[in-house]
Amino acid sequence: MVRHLGKAVASLHPLPRFSIQRRRYAIQAGGAPIVEVFDPRTKYIHKERAATHVAHSRQVDYLRDEVATRLCDRILDIKRNFPKVLDFGANACNIARILTRPDPDLESDQKVTEPIAVKVGEITCTDSSPSMLYRDQDEPFNQEINIRREVLKTPEYLPYEPETFDLVISSLSLHWINDLPSVLTQINTCLKPDAPFIAAMTGGETLFELRGSLQLAEQERLGGIGTHISPLADVRDVGNLLTRAGFKLLTVDVDDIIVDYPNVFALMADLQAMGEANAAVRRELGGINRDVLLATEAIYRELYGEQQEDGTVTVPATFRTIYMIGWKEGPDQPKPMQRGTGDANLTDVLGGGKIG
Repeated sequence: MVRHLGKAVASLHPLPRFSIQRRRYAIQAGGAPIVEVFDPRTKYIHKERAATHVAHSRQVDYLRDEVATRLCDRILDIKRNFPKVLDFGANACNIARILTRPDPDLESDQKVTEPIAVKVGEITCTDSSPSMLYRDQDEPFNQEINIRREVLKTPEYLPYEPETFDLVISSLSLHWINDLPSVLTQINTCLKPDAPFIAAMTGGETLFELRGSLQLAEQERLGGIGTHISPLADVRDVGNLLTRAGFKLLTVDVDDIIVDYPNVFALMADLQAMGEANAAVRRELGGINRDVLLATEAIYRELYGEQQEDGTVTVPATFRTIYMIGWKEGPDQPKPMQRGTGDANLTDVLGGGKIG
């Protein structure tokens, strides 16, 4: 499936093309301990610097807007209102803006005629970067939803009382959290009973094309490889962490969003403009060697380049987005039946007998 967004993107490259592949997983079992790998101060600087260039920052919001749109689409499946909503890691309040769009259902032939915002009483948008959080405070959507912004002192701590919110939502921020088990537990705590947590985070094989091309280029030019792309959680890790945090009725699915760029330099420039540059503690300090960059471009184009209908060759970049829905346990919540209480014999249903 290819989806073209009707908006201008950074002048470094033409309108990106999106290809979506969705997979669903059944999730259960516990998780593994999480090691601190990100430098919060570095990420704060990245986002602050990106948000100060307002026009350019908005131009490269195409990925956040696309994911926010698909995340909000999941809210349509929940037939209830949400008096108090928390947007954790709101970036530039992309979720709040998407909530005010008319006809939000992208797939139905019978469009919804009013925005999702009518189901929301108040949305609290939080982020650790004030410049990013308040970037669009004067935009028209602020008048169409009851929104308030709160700057967090740290992205690792939610300063809210238990059972405060009817919905917690988060889009493309959780992948920079060090103590993700703790944050998910705090989210579960501040939710009301039988309230949902709906989130999307970058994970898995995101930017595997860039990662592999960089490694090959460094091996060829320098005789070794460095750390230039932050490590990311796998889809199974996410399910395990949600279970550990106490969420029930889990749903986890994945979109591989493939964006076409004219070259690797345009991709890297957009990542920096998004505030999504590498913030790993053990990252290589300083810029990438010029010879390595040139070799990366050549390898990337050779391995992954795709010729378009107009004859130009673009390079695809895969952004794997993990979507998750978990529910805080509540007294009236549906629960699975206990083992052995079924009325039918599975052998009778599926058939069986001797292998002859």
